[in-house]
Amino acid sequence: MTLTNRRFRASGRSRITGLAIAATLFAAAPFLTAQAQQQHAHVHGQLKLDVAIDGPTVVIDMESPLDNIVGFERAPKTDAEKKAVEEAVAQLRAADKLFTVDPAANCKLGPVDLRSGALGLGNPDPSEPAGHADLDATFSFNCTNAGAAKFIDVNLFSAFKGLRQIDSQIATAQGQFKRQLKRPSGAQAEQPARLGWGK
Repeated sequence: MTLTNRRFRASGRSRITGLAIAATLFAAAPFLTAQAQQQHAHVHGQLKLDVAIDGPTVVIDMESPLDNIVGFERAPKTDAEKKAVEEAVAQLRAADKLFTVDPAANCKLGPVDLRSGALGLGNPDPSEPAGHADLDATFSFNCTNAGAAKFIDVNLFSAFKGLRQIDSQIATAQGQFKRQLKRPSGAQAEQPARLGWGK
């Protein structure tokens, strides 16, 4: 076999391998697009909480349509809307009233990072679609024994009346968990909802 034939066969294999990879990616594109859209879904009444226990910290990431928090999805226009935003921001900054980490972890509220383009807070997601503003936040809790935490009592339903459902993913040393909390009814509506994990 000549050197030219070897090069042709080798380049032919590379082309076939490249075509196979391209075909696989092309076939997966609809799935990946749907998955990306689902991850960034903007559904009124629903909020996403991701909880990570890492070393001495409990970090809670929140993604929510702005409507759930203040009742509208744009910059405030009226004095009443501006007041609603001020009150909501104050509640979120006092995150230790919204989230009570299991006392066994002995946690204190650390940094709170709020992000919303419509409200001019932090560094919001630049891909946020116009007319569908979000409010995202990261709440950090510094703990002496974060690994001992088995639950967080969540007071978001009583604080924000537009919220109906919380979808949560939790990552701990014991594993990863998915949980869903629904707005309680009746007398339970003002009580915290418990987001639990582990054994």
